Amino acid sequence: MRKNKKNRLAVRWVLAIFLWTFILAAVLGFMAQFMVNVLHSYFLSFLILAAVVLLGVIFDLIGTAAAAADIAPLNAKAARRVFGARRGAYLVQHADQVANFCNDVVGDISGIVSGTLVAMIVLRLIASWPYDRAELYAGILLTALVAAFTVGGKAWGKNLAINRSTEVILIVGKIITRLEKPFELFSAKRRRNN
Repeated sequence: MRKNKKNRLAVRWVLAIFLWTFILAAVLGFMAQFMVNVLHSYFLSFLILAAVVLLGVIFDLIGTAAAAADIAPLNAKAARRVFGARRGAYLVQHADQVANFCNDVVGDISGIVSGTLVAMIVLRLIASWPYDRAELYAGILLTALVAAFTVGGKAWGKNLAINRSTEVILIVGKIITRLEKPFELFSAKRRRNN
């Protein structure tokens, strides 16, 4: 009986991750491509590309910190009512799901979207720069730079996440708690009206 419940929860989690990945990839990909197509500035295009790469690095840091963190200090902080500690402890309790979502879903999506953006920027560079080998050099250089920043950023993030996991998760817990506040007010009003 217990095994069936575990299997159902696992299947539910896989389906939820599938849907979240599809939705986030579609939304992030559409927004990034729309902005790069509408904004005809190379500076803004590179800024959007950098933001997508940074998003992947930050979420990789969060996923690694959740997996590496010890729950005891967060529980102690939650008992003392430290702001965000309760949500941080929840993230560590569900570290497998947090790491899967942050590292795999958001990390992989940002990698795919950044690759697409590189291709779009290279095509625009080729159109405005009629040099014979522009496609080859621009594509290789930009792809190498994005790969270096992504991998280097994730290496830095993993080091920080492993060495300061409790602090990272507490910061994330504070951010999530702050983001939840407006929704809590809405839920409280709704419960009172019913």
